[in-house]
Amino acid sequence: MTPDYARYKYLSIQCDNGIATLMLNQPENRNAIHAEMHAELEHVWLDLQHDPQVNVIVLTGAGKIFSAGGDIKRMVSRFGTEEAWRFALATPGSTKRLFQSILEVEKPIVAAINGDAVGLGATLALFADSTVISETAKFGDSHVKVGLVAGDGGAVIWPILVGPNRAKEFLMRGKLMSGAEAQTMGLINHAAPPEQVLEEAMKIARELNAVPPLAVRWTKLSVNKWIKQQLNLILDASIAYEMLSMNSQDHLEAAKAFLEKRPPVFKGI
Repeated sequence: MTPDYARYKYLSIQCDNGIATLMLNQPENRNAIHAEMHAELEHVWLDLQHDPQVNVIVLTGAGKIFSAGGDIKRMVSRFGTEEAWRFALATPGSTKRLFQSILEVEKPIVAAINGDAVGLGATLALFADSTVISETAKFGDSHVKVGLVAGDGGAVIWPILVGPNRAKEFLMRGKLMSGAEAQTMGLINHAAPPEQVLEEAMKIARELNAVPPLAVRWTKLSVNKWIKQQLNLILDASIAYEMLSMNSQDHLEAAKAFLEKRPPVFKGI
């Protein structure tokens, strides 16, 4: 039975000849992943897994941005409120559900990173099985730049792809790089001119759609055993640290300074 994809408000899902295009669909908000979009992302992978018409999934973003990551305006507005407390209590479970769902999908996922991918947006892309990025996109995990621990998956996937020391340097510095640089250092599989990213991802998707599906799916699940092991080892601690940092004064100062376009002043509290 085909799932009802029309119920998704912040995501767009289109299926064509075995390939589903899953699009983050809030271009007016730079495809920032707020709580409501996050909830949809937790569940859409289950629908795609059980859709008999889908054999391969292409993940991309609407507009010129893949995803700006977390919604910084919301971070500032909810700081110190009951909403912030409820969010902190719910986030460890919702984050684990998101990445466990992605890793459990048997069907291959190809990320078409059509523009900037930052923070959770970058992590979401890196959990895909194959990645194509715009050469000129800004890519990286900037959690620390807004006073947060890189806990919602970055601490898991970056060391797997580039090793612990390189991962720590980029995560601790919140350093962004170009898509071309991300491909060169092994974070991303392929880089292409911006206007060719989706088509290059589709070429990979069509190739995966043409080979024996069980062989592809079970190969993916075999490799994902290692990634799941790292997720189980690291995520509970890293996301708990991130929720603690979300209640720090330095986080509020960093987020406000980002929105006000001024240098932050940190006090270590």
